[in-house]
Amino acid sequence: MTQSLSLAPAASVAPDRPRRALRAVAIASCVPYLCLKAAWIGGSRVGIPDGSALLEHRATMAVANSVTVAMDAAVIVLALLLTRPWGLRVPAWLLALPAWVATGLLAPIMAGFPLQMLVTALGAAKHTSGRPFLDDWVFGVVYTGFILQGLSLGALFVRYARERWGRLWRGRVWDLPAGVLGGAQRTTAVAAVVLALLPLAAHAVWLTGSTAGLSAGRVADRGGSFYVMEALYVVFLACALSGALLLAFRWGRPLPVALPLALAWLGSGATACWGGWLAVASLTGVEDIADRPTPLMDLTYAGHMIVGMLVAVVGGYFLAERSASAGRRSAPIAEHAA
Repeated sequence: MTQSLSLAPAASVAPDRPRRALRAVAIASCVPYLCLKAAWIGGSRVGIPDGSALLEHRATMAVANSVTVAMDAAVIVLALLLTRPWGLRVPAWLLALPAWVATGLLAPIMAGFPLQMLVTALGAAKHTSGRPFLDDWVFGVVYTGFILQGLSLGALFVRYARERWGRLWRGRVWDLPAGVLGGAQRTTAVAAVVLALLPLAAHAVWLTGSTAGLSAGRVADRGGSFYVMEALYVVFLACALSGALLLAFRWGRPLPVALPLALAWLGSGATACWGGWLAVASLTGVEDIADRPTPLMDLTYAGHMIVGMLVAVVGGYFLAERSASAGRRSAPIAEHAA
């Protein structure tokens, strides 16, 4: 798959004015977050109020902050890769994986933070357990930076992908052949739907106001922001499953192929990566029994990860078929170039 994806028609990612501007925004938007993290690693308490749980787990937080610094620094690498000519020579998987993870981590923030601000402004105040975590201004600075990263990186990636691999999603769903991997795609898509039933049911129950299966700490922290994120988890799960089913069963035949592929990419990334993030966060530095995730919460996070990865596999099947087909058509050109 990687080799055939590399057999792209002539393309250029020369840094024209829009690309340079987007790259500058992506890199600049990383600076506040990186500075805050570096300060915290160095022992600073800027933005951390007295009594914060972050002050109780300094070693764990130092490790976690170091990991997140590396993750945000990867945004800078991606911005360079997507705007420099050498970026076209990077193997497809080496670019697609971090881009998919970045999409998955940033998309819920890009959608959730503005909605949380809106519901707060409308009076849906957050219920808190009384334990401070970070000063409010920190969330504004950090999440604004994340939104700018997502917008700029997303625009750069769309341009890059269209120029390098745009042929793989040309046409409409009715143009797609059944494909030799059709059975595997359909089986994987159905498995994703079945495994999504538990997290979908859990989020639906919590959206109604029920506290069944929630930890005491999570119950105490419910408010407008909680319900926004619960709704978004359902939306991203629905996007992932819709994209997988459309691709696997060739449904929605008049639709452009790019639509189900985009739904699968966005939905699978957000579902898998945020499920993984929540699972890891729930296992690190949680000493207060009230804050420990319940078995249902753990199962929900695991369900997110598995469903997201299954949908990503469906998309991988699809791209492998389209890439192989394109590779066969371009084989004489590739052999001549070799």
